[in-house]
Amino acid sequence: MRVYFLGICGTAMGNAALLLREMGHEVSGADANVYPPMSEVLASAGIELMEGYDAARLASLRPELTVIGNALSRGNPEVEWLLNQSELRYVSLPALLRETVLAGREPIVVTGTHGKTTTSALTAYLLWASGCEPGWLIGGVPRDLPCGARLGGGRSFVIEGDEYDSAFFDKRSKFIHYRPRIALINNLEMDHADIFRDLADVQRSFAHFLKVVPGEGRVIINGDDPNIAALMPVPWTTVLKVGTGPENDLRIEDFSDGPEGSSFALRWRGESWTRVEWALHGLFNARNAAMASLAAALADGGAGPVGFDLSALSRFQGVRRRQDVLRAGASWTVIEDFGHHPTAIAGALEALRAAHPDRRLIACFEPRSNTACSGLFQTEFEEALMAADEIYLGAIHRGERLRPEERLDRHAIGRALELAGRKAAVCESNEELQASLLKRVAQSGGGVVVFFTNGSFDGIPRRIAAAVD
Repeated sequence: MRVYFLGICGTAMGNAALLLREMGHEVSGADANVYPPMSEVLASAGIELMEGYDAARLASLRPELTVIGNALSRGNPEVEWLLNQSELRYVSLPALLRETVLAGREPIVVTGTHGKTTTSALTAYLLWASGCEPGWLIGGVPRDLPCGARLGGGRSFVIEGDEYDSAFFDKRSKFIHYRPRIALINNLEMDHADIFRDLADVQRSFAHFLKVVPGEGRVIINGDDPNIAALMPVPWTTVLKVGTGPENDLRIEDFSDGPEGSSFALRWRGESWTRVEWALHGLFNARNAAMASLAAALADGGAGPVGFDLSALSRFQGVRRRQDVLRAGASWTVIEDFGHHPTAIAGALEALRAAHPDRRLIACFEPRSNTACSGLFQTEFEEALMAADEIYLGAIHRGERLRPEERLDRHAIGRALELAGRKAAVCESNEELQASLLKRVAQSGGGVVVFFTNGSFDGIPRRIAAAVD
């Protein structure tokens, strides 16, 4: 089948294109910007890439199936041409995955507001290390797997289940399409303010997701999260709880964190399973590991946790852009993190405190996601950033999208941080932030600088990393 991807260079779209190519389909695609590393990976797999959108070019190609990414909307010339062709098929990316990659498999669908990429990578890695030959599609770059997408030959397929909408013509959450055999819900908070009205709206989408889990499936939830507890009970399938509280089936016990990493014990229904010592920091990562461990132990017809070998966890290195160390010099450590929600930022800063207990901690935050740019979490961002010694607030990405009264008030955050004894700088552009930060690091003896963004931060993290010792 000739399959054409509209918006092919996005991480999920590009990896899905690679899977379709691996299945033997003829694959091509276009994007507004064809850029490495995805463009290089796609080209090396024999996938033809076209830059820009051209209706006449698509008319000459006439693919049998077109996949429309959720970044595309009405007004795009190729979308408009395609909609006028009643004989040509088009689908969203999640619908394509359901019909092709996931058909006949046993999907392990990893969901939640935070930690999806790390938990997906952990689950796939544990299954891969155990010899199960899983497939996977991960929305990031795992350090411990050969690639971000692999068809695999086993029964299980691990996929990151995003609650964001599927396409401009399908406003259901992506994870609704994924036919979960094992469904993980790692945590649940308000996010994606551009498509969800409030927390209840987010919970409604997760409730729909739970309704498609089969009776013979499994649901693994964070048993400490009250927002997930509100979705219970789910009487049509088996629900297993993971957490620190006594009511959980799989308990995380004796957690400790320090400069070399963290350690914790896993106990399954009163029985000792294993003790984990690894390089990752933070209780949130221990929870990611516990969720993934239980999913892997139950996958491929597994008998359950006790007896499933978790020794590979000690070798797990994580995912790029999650506490990603860009520079570890004599004086300065520079880190890039994907955090863009206050809970994720708070957890990351707590983990960095444990990793670097005696060093000054400088946090740089770029409000970029729709939720972060809005004033929805004004107080929560203040509280999260309090964990740093110094804070640099970057420009709101495309702030003109929101009315002034709807935007995150960075100046109010800066004032609150200063009143609490922190040093704070509110920058009107990312260029100003870079100049101020370069001046600061040149005049100081050293410390840890962490950049929080779900975008590029205009390339500043790598420039700062190159400039310090």
